[in-house]
Amino acid sequence: MALLIGAALTLAACDGPPASQGEAAPVAVAVAFSHDLSLDASGYYLALDPVVVGDWRLHHLFLGQTQEFTAWEGGERGATFAPVMMEFEDQASPMVANELGEARAGRSRVLPTTYRVDDRTVRFEGVSSALGPVSFEGRLNADRLEAARRSLGDEGVVLAGTLKVGERTFDGVRFRWWAGD
Repeated sequence: MALLIGAALTLAACDGPPASQGEAAPVAVAVAFSHDLSLDASGYYLALDPVVVGDWRLHHLFLGQTQEFTAWEGGERGATFAPVMMEFEDQASPMVANELGEARAGRSRVLPTTYRVDDRTVRFEGVSSALGPVSFEGRLNADRLEAARRSLGDEGVVLAGTLKVGERTFDGVRFRWWAGD
């Protein structure tokens, strides 16, 4: 009998600690900012069709270069720039001269609260002080993007998806690619 009790105690000692005493199970943490790009998607994605909310009109979605994504995801953040941004123009504001000609004086640049960008998908959420919540989920056409980059701005659609601004939803929003100045 003593032998059985000794064997039971020996086996019990081999067990790990009870669940309540052990380490907590790992918890999945949502990643707010991530990119996984094998192609150079950097540039301005100009809206092909008018998307207007009140006096505000969508101008572009911007995607940065790899080092800008890496810096942002590593915690280096600024108040006016991000590797994924959307910009709207206030159509009621005056035109002003700039280095490219003229543009509206009133602009709302929307920085991300979350994004996910890969070779096929662009997902973005942010908040504009002028427009409220802004989100976009779209499909990136890598073949057309590469063709646009080779021709320095082909007029074809390289990105298309759904844009939500405040309570409004715009399906089929299309963008062409532009390298910038």
